Amino acid sequence: MNTYTASALNQIEIALKTIIEMIETLKEADLQQRPASNKRSIGELLEHIAVICRADLLISNGATQKEMAEYYSSVSLKSVKDVKDAIAYNYEILKDSYRNITESELQERTTSYWGATYTRYEWLLEIVAHIYHHRAQLHTLLVYCYGKDLNILLFE
Repeated sequence: MNTYTASALNQIEIALKTIIEMIETLKEADLQQRPASNKRSIGELLEHIAVICRADLLISNGATQKEMAEYYSSVSLKSVKDVKDAIAYNYEILKDSYRNITESELQERTTSYWGATYTRYEWLLEIVAHIYHHRAQLHTLLVYCYGKDLNILLFE
């Protein structure tokens, strides 16, 4: 694995570890909390975060809109443990996918079902950004909407 890929995966791992630290402050009942009627509950946001590594990998590998809808509808994470387990499992799938990828494969361009075209390395960077985006949402939601004092270092 080249240094850049290893570094990007390390950043994903850091973000996921801090997300798990946030999850560990929650009770099962917290998953039902919703900041507004038209927004995701904490549980729904966590379910989305838990599948990002795998879902975005599927997208980067050319999954169709129908295939993604089927994937998302197959996911049902109802407990804190389910979410934590899915985060770890889906990260391992992503890491395994990039573990033996060659330099030329990293430069291959693939197109998502909505028309975004990136190299495989750019897709990995997109996954980093996607996870950090939702980690910030989760942190903001827990701190400012629900008054949790997380005391978690978000960056090393």
